[in-house]
Amino acid sequence: MRIIPAIDIIDGKCVRLTKGNYDTKKIYNENPLEVAKQFEDAGIEYLHMVDLDGAKASHIVNYKILETIANKTNLKIDFGGGLKSNDDLRIAFNSGANQITGGSIAVKQPEIFEKWISNYGAEKIILGADCNNEKIAISGWQEESNLEVIQFINNYQSKGIEYVICTDISKDGMLEGPSFDLYKRILKSSDSTSLKLIASGGISKFEELPRLKALGCEGVIIGKAIYENRISLKELERFL
Repeated sequence: MRIIPAIDIIDGKCVRLTKGNYDTKKIYNENPLEVAKQFEDAGIEYLHMVDLDGAKASHIVNYKILETIANKTNLKIDFGGGLKSNDDLRIAFNSGANQITGGSIAVKQPEIFEKWISNYGAEKIILGADCNNEKIAISGWQEESNLEVIQFINNYQSKGIEYVICTDISKDGMLEGPSFDLYKRILKSSDSTSLKLIASGGISKFEELPRLKALGCEGVIIGKAIYENRISLKELERFL
């Protein structure tokens, strides 16, 4: 199982929100590159980077930071937040993203998102299946749709998607543990041989990681638990 630390960016700084609420913003570091290098020094190979300004603006904003981290580390970066057009996608990949995550666009403009899958390949495009009460949420989690998360994932699997990041918004930033039950049901109901499910939201302690691995999650995104020293980089290094 891949360990994927998260860096969320607002105004060029490394921040965390709680349940996606911008009013709960907490700045952890003014220099995201410094944070990325700490992850790399711990033997971590992957990074989940979210452009929260981009999510609000509905277009890519913090691509210069993506470029800096991509150029100055060897981390494989998946980048998301506000990617809505072919131009946004081009900028993200040109700035060094290894993969991109699309959430709102997969709901609102499925024809564009499906084109991305066929043009770039399933290994480059991640489906962002963020949900609240198991309903897909969009627009930086400001809106809830009436799409059921499991159905949503299964539908995109039939269109070739392999990588899925599923965040249970009610757990995000709460440090109360991830949605084991939801992930279990997603893996059970899908074509789990081809689904690479990445758990996200609520990770609070190291012991949860082997449980997610045992469920069959391909990766896990860890944010606040690292920043609040609930999980140390040393523990992650040993796990790897």
